[in-house]
Amino acid sequence: MKRTLIALSVLALAALACSIGALPGLSATPEVAVVEPVESSLPVGMDGTQDQGLLVALFQRVNPGVVAIKTVGAQAGSLGSGFVYDAQGHIVTNYHVVEGSKQVEVDFTSGFKTYGTVIGTDLDSDLAIVKVNAPADELHPLPLGDSDALQVGQTVIAIGNPFGLDSTMTMGIISALGRTLDSLHSTSGGGTFTAGDIIQTDAAINPGNSGGPLFNLNGEVIGVNRAIRTVNSTDTGEPLNSGIGFAVSSNIVKRVAPSLIKDGRYDYPFLGISSMDDLSLPVIEALGLKSQVGAYVTSIVQDGPADKAGIRAGDQPTSIQGLLAGGDLIIAIDGKSIQTFDDLLRYLINNKAPGETVTLTVLRGEEKLDIVVTLAKRPR
Repeated sequence: MKRTLIALSVLALAALACSIGALPGLSATPEVAVVEPVESSLPVGMDGTQDQGLLVALFQRVNPGVVAIKTVGAQAGSLGSGFVYDAQGHIVTNYHVVEGSKQVEVDFTSGFKTYGTVIGTDLDSDLAIVKVNAPADELHPLPLGDSDALQVGQTVIAIGNPFGLDSTMTMGIISALGRTLDSLHSTSGGGTFTAGDIIQTDAAINPGNSGGPLFNLNGEVIGVNRAIRTVNSTDTGEPLNSGIGFAVSSNIVKRVAPSLIKDGRYDYPFLGISSMDDLSLPVIEALGLKSQVGAYVTSIVQDGPADKAGIRAGDQPTSIQGLLAGGDLIIAIDGKSIQTFDDLLRYLINNKAPGETVTLTVLRGEEKLDIVVTLAKRPR
């Protein structure tokens, strides 16, 4: 059986700048239950018993809301995780867990099993919604926390089904915030769009954890485990945890899930640029940039929002082969300073929708300009 989890070999440093935006009136489903907080921090006891008690209590409270998801068919399918989103029987998981399936098996921790229907998918965030008909006492919705409030170093807990070992709990910290990954959505040019606002964690996640929840110590879901970066694998080629895992932030789930439940899809705003994010000193010198931080525009989608607004891409040869100077360096969006392309994506994801405008502050040679861009829908 293929136990699903995406393994990453590299992180893309340049990609089309497109992201999620809020649709009017979207919010978490009203009937999402509230789990009583465990504690916001773990007091350190001399013998560790208090710490253990708090972790045991957290697991007992939230584990009934975690499920295993198996693809249905005569052939061996994939195995992943998910969690109960609301009392109507909607389950959140990863798209790549249910990819190609209309119906899946959903196994609850009580031993109850049922078939679920895939009613909505989003390749950009790698999220999907599965609908099950289950008794009310089997549905234990898990609350979504505020991923914008997270801090690096904060303790997190993952619960899922790695290698088919159901209800496995692991612990780690938030290693970084605002990461980007390639989405599963291909561009017309053969590249991929970018998924942003990704949480990096060292909590152990492995094949089978995909789609499962990442918790804070209040028992709130603050991420959906999506992928690992690894150089290790099992004898059968399955990726193994190397301490670098990635989760879709809960605030993305808050935006995407209601739309997947209602319409089966989610529309992302589209900026239409490719950007160089890693500005090394040789690159900065070759480009003649006046700032060491920002998102340098390497290319623009013809007739896209950025192109229509007058954003410029590099077009002048430099001492570095393939690197073109003369492009705009984006240093702020709507007055908020950015240091990297990741920062730009994170802002768009959490604050903007198709049809809305953003003001990009760019450095163009010696000139500093504010350029208003009207966002479009990401092409499908």
